Amino acid sequence: MPTLLSFGHGYSAQALTDILPDDWRVIGTTRKVEKIETLKAQGVEPVIWPGSDLTAALDDATHLLISAAPSEDGDPVLNELRDEIAKRRDQFAWVGYLSTTGVYGDHNGDWVDESAELTPATKRGQLRVMAETDWRSMDLPLHIFRLAGIYGPGRGPFSKVRSGSARRIIKKGQVFSRTHVEDIAQVLLASITHPTPGAAYNVCDNDPAPPEDVIAYAAELLGMPIPPAEDFETAEMTPMARSFYAESKKVRNDRIKDELGVVLKYPDYRAGLDDLLKRES
Repeated sequence: MPTLLSFGHGYSAQALTDILPDDWRVIGTTRKVEKIETLKAQGVEPVIWPGSDLTAALDDATHLLISAAPSEDGDPVLNELRDEIAKRRDQFAWVGYLSTTGVYGDHNGDWVDESAELTPATKRGQLRVMAETDWRSMDLPLHIFRLAGIYGPGRGPFSKVRSGSARRIIKKGQVFSRTHVEDIAQVLLASITHPTPGAAYNVCDNDPAPPEDVIAYAAELLGMPIPPAEDFETAEMTPMARSFYAESKKVRNDRIKDELGVVLKYPDYRAGLDDLLKRES
């Protein structure tokens, strides 16, 4: 039986679980006891980790998916299980690591693809580059997925627009790429079906766009006033929020189409938001 051991089983990993064939077994780790029943209801065998012995899960696993974020101390999975994973390397058909397009850093709004130099401008991006490098050193059938900004059911702009908390921060030339969680899932499944060890894939839609355009479109769909524009230089923002504007780039997604044959369900944010609103009704 194909068995996926999913570390840090969250939003994107669950979307993959939802479309795996019925004969798959999924073991998902979580830090939170309160998530156990939710994971069970989703067809996942939950394991509290760190804190539990994963020997049996690793013995059964044919595929690994790593969603757990790195810290200053490095990748949490490799920090604890490096030797256990290494000695089982021949049993894994596929290993997937969920990274971020933040590894490319700032390109002043220009296009980047998977061949671009990794020059992250944020600490989060720097930690991801270190984690990617560490996983590459493991001699595993590794596939790296650099995810753009994730949205989907339960994670869209509508609630903020409705509550009046949505903001249209304007920074000249700023563009972001984004991806619907269901497109992440189909990319992962396509890679599992047609593995290419060593490959890295950008996972994003076809239409990088200024963030204020997304908020404006969401407001239009709701028939609500478009939030007023705020200049980035003078807007009151937390350091974390401001850091997201440190990088501007348009991310190419040709490889997921050409090599994996993926046809995006949501090729731009308009298609994605249209669908999310329909699901609410």
